[in-house]
Amino acid sequence: MYVFMLIAVAVAVLMAACFNKTLVPATFKTVTQSLAPTWTAPHFKTPAWVKNANIYEVNIRQYSERGDIKSFAAHLPRLKAMGVDILWLMPIYPICEKNKKCHDKATSVCIGSAYAAYDFKAVNPDIGTLDDLKALVDEIHALGMKVILDFVPDHTGWDSKWMKEHPEYFVQVDGHFTVPIDPANGIKTDWDDTAMLDYNNPALRAAIIDAHAYWINECNVDGYREDVAGFVPTDFWAELRVALDKIKPVFMLAEWEAIPEQLDAGFEMNYGWHFHSDMKAIAKGEKTADYIDEYLAMDKAKNPPQGWHMHFTQNHDENSWNGTLKESFGEAGDLFTVFAHTFDGMGLIYSGQEAGLDKRLWFFNKDEIDWSGPSKADFFKKLLTLKHQNKALWNGLAGGALQKIHTNEDKKVYSFLREKDGDKVVGVFNMSAQPMETVFSGANYPGKYYNVFDGMETPLPANAKFSLKPWEYLVFSNKPIRY
Repeated sequence: MYVFMLIAVAVAVLMAACFNKTLVPATFKTVTQSLAPTWTAPHFKTPAWVKNANIYEVNIRQYSERGDIKSFAAHLPRLKAMGVDILWLMPIYPICEKNKKCHDKATSVCIGSAYAAYDFKAVNPDIGTLDDLKALVDEIHALGMKVILDFVPDHTGWDSKWMKEHPEYFVQVDGHFTVPIDPANGIKTDWDDTAMLDYNNPALRAAIIDAHAYWINECNVDGYREDVAGFVPTDFWAELRVALDKIKPVFMLAEWEAIPEQLDAGFEMNYGWHFHSDMKAIAKGEKTADYIDEYLAMDKAKNPPQGWHMHFTQNHDENSWNGTLKESFGEAGDLFTVFAHTFDGMGLIYSGQEAGLDKRLWFFNKDEIDWSGPSKADFFKKLLTLKHQNKALWNGLAGGALQKIHTNEDKKVYSFLREKDGDKVVGVFNMSAQPMETVFSGANYPGKYYNVFDGMETPLPANAKFSLKPWEYLVFSNKPIRY
């Protein structure tokens, strides 16, 4: 979904005082109550295959000239060879026509927003059929990968099947259906191609659960990415997780970060939005590398220990609305991509990153990915294989906690050790545009290592020294990586 940034708390309180009188009537009470729900955390078990997995976002409509499921399927062997584990498919549902969004400046065909769904139990005919999707899932599983679907629980398009058949499923404000409203402040979004669903209606909750169950039963998908998960009451996620786990163990990703309780309610992972912004700020010289310690302390204090973040330098929102890797990170793009895959949580690869995607893809109009760019498949293969084989980088409690390695240049160089069951990874990152002569301190890291990117055996003695080029990164594993 296109990014809707939250307003500062002080402003939100003032604005909500005005909007509550006109935009938050009694029929909207469930959404406002979602900030402090009463619910019991389910005892869900994360599937074993998640422990050392990575994730790849699939923008099917822009992946090929035809933009369909069958064309994407041809890429599966390549993605498997690169080391991809979880394929997250952007919404596969038919798209509504009413208030359909298009880019004014685009000359290509308008395809609308994939997040303005018509029917949550159908496949968009522009990308294929139900049989095509079943065949795709079967092939993904045959290759040893997993697949999750993008679900849009907060809203549908204005002329959706539910709007026609079940208007009682939707929020009304002063007797009128409404675009989604941010429950944190009562302010309407600009998602004017969509209408907000009402979680105060038990029948709507049952229908949403049924739609989730449908794709597991019909196609054997392995979980979901939940769009704008913070706009849905937290207690619903607990209800959903219990229902889905009765069918099969699933993996759940929340597109949200501001409600840590979601990681208790049913999600393994949420978005690392906060740190994504921090990485861009460091790349632009607005923050220094030592800020990462402050971020980690704050983040670990507020989040439950079993959950983790998805970290990224690109995704569909960032690429389309905020900028390419080059626009967002300048010369630091590779460094922060490596950092996102090693320092904490699970790293994301967005469609086309492995081909050096260097343009903003239109969100509402056809805009095919250019696959002729410089290949970064080997770059990603080394990162993903490292995670597969070294327990230090595994997800959540299965991996090792980050231990800071101090240097003589902590404001510009960030270094860490992660360790689990004897496996160790050391990372050294020059987060500046200047060459750095860096010296380690501390006693937790010395030993024999292997450079992950060139394979060379590299001893790291006490007081190890490094001559680092601008934005240079080094990653070491205490065991050789087998490709």
